[in-house]
This record gives sequence, structure tokens and C-alpha cells, in this order.
Amino acid sequence: MANYKTPGVYIEEISLLPPSVAQVETAIPAFIGYTAKGEINSPTRLRSMVEFENIFGGPAKELPKFVVENSSGSNKIFMDEGTGNVEVKISPTPFYRLYYGMQMYFANGGGPCYVVSAGHYPEGNPAVDKQEMSNALNSLRKEDEPTLILFPDAGNLDSDSEYHGLLGEALQQCADLQDRFTVCDVLPTDDTVDPIGSAAKKFRDNIGNRNLKYGATYFPPLKTTLNYSYQESSVAVNNLGTDIQLRYTEEEIKEEEEKILEAGGSEEDAKNKRDELIEKSLFHQNNETYFEIRKLIDSVRLELPPSSAMVGIYAAVDSDRGVWKAPANVSINWVIKPTIFINDADQRDLNVHTSGISINAIRFFTGKGVLVWGARTLAGNDNEWRYISVRRFFNMVEESVKKASERFVFEPNDANTWVKVKAMIENFLTLQWRAGALMGASTDQAFFVKVGLGETMTSLDVLEGRMIIEIGMAVVRPAEFIILRFSHKMIEG
Repeated sequence: MANYKTPGVYIEEISLLPPSVAQVETAIPAFIGYTAKGEINSPTRLRSMVEFENIFGGPAKELPKFVVENSSGSNKIFMDEGTGNVEVKISPTPFYRLYYGMQMYFANGGGPCYVVSAGHYPEGNPAVDKQEMSNALNSLRKEDEPTLILFPDAGNLDSDSEYHGLLGEALQQCADLQDRFTVCDVLPTDDTVDPIGSAAKKFRDNIGNRNLKYGATYFPPLKTTLNYSYQESSVAVNNLGTDIQLRYTEEEIKEEEEKILEAGGSEEDAKNKRDELIEKSLFHQNNETYFEIRKLIDSVRLELPPSSAMVGIYAAVDSDRGVWKAPANVSINWVIKPTIFINDADQRDLNVHTSGISINAIRFFTGKGVLVWGARTLAGNDNEWRYISVRRFFNMVEESVKKASERFVFEPNDANTWVKVKAMIENFLTLQWRAGALMGASTDQAFFVKVGLGETMTSLDVLEGRMIIEIGMAVVRPAEFIILRFSHKMIEG
């Protein structure tokens, strides 16, 4: 208030409009796994594969050593497994999947995200360590922006208990912070008689029953259009008894020549280096066999867990429709087919089960392609938190209102403040209702906001500095079961 001592006219601006609630981001996933380089246990925000490769490098070197032998006058290709040469059979499932998972994420509509490196690819035998993954997960607690958590590389942990224990830690973090959601994968089993039932049983037996409303899981893995990404000069070949590489490109050869010249070497030294690399390149020594090996590698289509593609779909649906729209009945890009085909009978026990743990199916439909055919959280029998869209919408509103309400901390706990807070939240929820997120023909039917002495607070609450606000929302739920009822109409007249 101005100090009125000098005669004159004074202007005072009175604020009547309440502050606004800014909606927080809803689909910012955090990928936790292994990388070629980059700082470990340091959540890094990025927006594209180019940024990922610049910061964390490329995929792991996972292709086997190829052995070329001459038999009956023609070359034959084998794999070297250390104990002898065997028929070529390249695994369609890479051990380290984070790099390829990032590709699936961006291909399915993903945008900004976080990557947390749990470690770098080891030089020897590949391994995923539970403690390293847990450390990376814990480092994510300090970041406020991520809203989704997933572990593309966790499927190769040493045991089922370690894998599901890691998922339990992620669910606990979601429950503690109440601003994020875990996207899980159901791991396939070796059971060829009942691959669907055995995989579902293993998941349900190990995941536990805590904080299930903060996660969802998908099955089966997906056969994608992706091939192994690799550098040809890093693929080892034994060509008729000589250890060489698959190919040194002209760019790589020139780069090595320039290094020698820059270091003060002669033109002769550079030429000798060129000749040496050409001798170690299958492309230059055995061109026909080189293309046979390339054909073998490029024929492999990678099989990946669905979580990475799913968080991309979450981001796309949130952007196109809103977080209140269920991320289901949506096709998946860069997918040829599911690795296991699921029909209506198979999905019954996945979707609704006596354990209460729901598993969302990914199915192939003739004429439609591969679709996400489930929208339930792990708490599939919970009437409040059964659906992913409901849980994630509440996460968004809770976090948005929480951040907007921080400006009222230490404000006078009186009716003036209560009116401003109530108007602020009601304006925000009205916008959500208009967008289609809340049910009801009017705002009174869609939500309520209560705050005030005698309504949500007692005199003791006011004395102790507590301002209590109650918010109720009728969030739209997906039409999971559409029931068409037909009957004969009697002839009249």
C-alpha cells in the first residue's frame, strides 16, 4: 500500500484474476541400460538418435566371428564358437538393446527423453549387473521431469528374481514420487507347449503385489524391421586361415594414411599402411564371400521387447489426443509381427486374471497389422486404477496442481487465498473437461474443488498452518468392451 502523505492522485493495480496451472509434460521416458560411452548414472536429456549417438555412442559389437573354409573347391561360411565351427545362426535378439530400443521409441512418435547409462559395454563376455541397474535407477530420483521408466537391457539379468526385483524398485520409486509410471516387459520362456501361459505365470509369480497401479506390462516381444547396426571393420573374419576384418572402407583407409602423414611419416609409409589394411579386408581379398556374409547379417530381423515402442506410442497418443486417451488400438511402426501370435482365447487370462495382475497383449489382426490390444495397469482388477490412462491423467493433474500451488506457500491462510486457489484449480480442470478428459454434461458433474474453514479444514488446521484442498475428478475411461445387443422386432399392425 502506498504511503499517502503528499496530496495528489495515486494509482493502484488490483489483481483479481487467479494464477494459472501449467500442465506438466506427460510422456518423458527415462531409458536405463548400457551404452558405449557417456557419463554413468547421470540422467541426460536428449531429443533424437543423433544426440544419443553423439553422447552415448552406438550399439555393442555383438556379431560373431565368421570362418571361411574351402570345401570341394567352394567357400563355406561357419561361425567360430571357440570349440569349433558351427552352422551360421545369428541370434535375432541382441544382448544390449538400449540402442535399438531408442530407435523404436523415435520411430513410434517419441520426443524428448532421458537416458541413464548404467555402465559401458564390457570388453569380454556381455553381462548386465543388477546393482549397476539399481544405481542408475536411484540416480533418476533427483530428476523432476521424467514421467516414464523402462529397462530395455534388464531382460538379461542373471535371474528372474533380479529382473522382477528391479521392476519392483521402479514401481516403488513411482509410488514415492507420484509423478512417474513404469513400463515393463514380460520375458518369454523356453516353453514351446504353452509359451503364453508360462511367460505370464512367471511374471505374476515374481512381480509381487505392491504399487501395481504405477506400472503396466506388455507381451510378447516384437519382430522388428531393424537389422544389426555394426561397423564392418569391427566384424572379425577368418578367411581360409587368415584373421582379417569384414571390410575397411576407403574413408577408413584414407583416415589411417592421413594419421601417418600428420605424424611425420612418408608417402611410402602411408602406402604401406594402405596395402596392409587392404590385405586385412575381406571385401578386397574375397569379394564374393564378403557379400555372402553381408547377406547373412542383413537377413536377420531383430526381436526386441515392446516397452521401448510402447513409450513412443504413449508420447504420440498424448500429443495427438491427450494423456486421458488410452494408448491402445494403435499400430506399432517398424514391426513385422509379434514373436508369438495371441488370439481371443489366449488373451482372456492375460487381460483379466484371478491374481489381479493384467498383462497387455500386442496382437496381429488381418488387414490391420500389429496393434496394441490392452490398456490396463498391473492392478487390472482395481476399479479405481485399472486403466493406464486414468493413472497417468491423475499423475499429470497432481503434479501440475502441486507445482502451481507452491506459490501460495506462506501466503495468509484465509478466505482470500482459498478463493484464488480454488479458482485456479477449477479453471485448469475446466480446460481438461472441455478437452474431453472428464465426464459429465457440466463442470459440476465432471469435478469438484473444495477448500475452506468448516469444509476441508478445522480451526486447528488453520492454527497449524495447513491449507487442505480436496479435488475430485470423473476421468473418462476407455470403452474396453463394446457390447452390441440385437433382438427380433415383432411385426406391428
